[in-house]
Amino acid sequence: MFKFLHFCLVLLGFSVFGETFAQNATPSANPTMYVVDANGEGSEMTSFDGSAPIIATFTANVQDEGEYTPRFEWRFTRQGESEPFLVRYDEETEYTFQESGAFEIALLVSFVLGTDTLEYEQDAPFVITISESKLEVPNAFTPNGDGANDVFRVKEGYQSIVSFEAKVFDRWGKCLYTWTDLAGGWDGRSGGREVPDGAYYLHIKARGADGRKYNIKKVINVLRRYTENMGGG
Repeated sequence: MFKFLHFCLVLLGFSVFGETFAQNATPSANPTMYVVDANGEGSEMTSFDGSAPIIATFTANVQDEGEYTPRFEWRFTRQGESEPFLVRYDEETEYTFQESGAFEIALLVSFVLGTDTLEYEQDAPFVITISESKLEVPNAFTPNGDGANDVFRVKEGYQSIVSFEAKVFDRWGKCLYTWTDLAGGWDGRSGGREVPDGAYYLHIKARGADGRKYNIKKVINVLRRYTENMGGG
C-alpha cells in the first residue's frame, strides 16, 4: 500500500512539474510574410523589392502561449516616418501595396494572463520596396503568324502599373478591341476577322503606383506583310 501511494505521489509530482514547466514557458511568435507579386507568383520572404501591385499576407504564428491571451498589433510604416500609417489587430492580416516607396511592417504581441503581461516585439521588420511606374508601347506589330511580334502589347519592362485599359479604334472611330490585362494585347483581329494593314488609333489610360497618370494616344501600324516584303528583297 505504501509503495503504491509513493508511486502515485511520484506520478503526481511529475504531473505538477509538467504543468509548472508548461506555464513557465515564455510565449512568443514567429511572424512570416507571404508575397504574391504583380505576375501572380507567390513565396514566403522577409523583404521584397519590385513592381506593384503586390499582395502581402502577414501571419503571427504564436508559440507557447499556454493560458495567455495574445493581442496582436501589426504596424505599417513608411521608411523615414515614425508613426505608422496603418495598424491591424488580427493574428493574420493581408494588405495590397499599390503605392511606390519603401515600407516596414513589424509585429507587436502582448500576451495577457490576469495582471501579468508579456511583450513580444519583432527583431527586424519586414521591408517592402515598390518601384516607380514605367509604361511604354511600340509603334507597330506584324500579326502574320510567324511567332514574332504577332500581338500588339505594351513593351516588356513595365512596372508598378496598378490600373490599365487599352483600346484600339479604326479611322472612323469604331472600337475594335479592348483589354485591361497588362500581359494581354491585340492580335490584329476584330469580330474574328483580320483587319487590313494600315494605321489604327490607340488609346491607353493607366495609373502608376507613384500616382503618375498615363493617357497615351498614338497611331499604331498593322504590318502583316512586313516579313514577306523584307524576305523578298
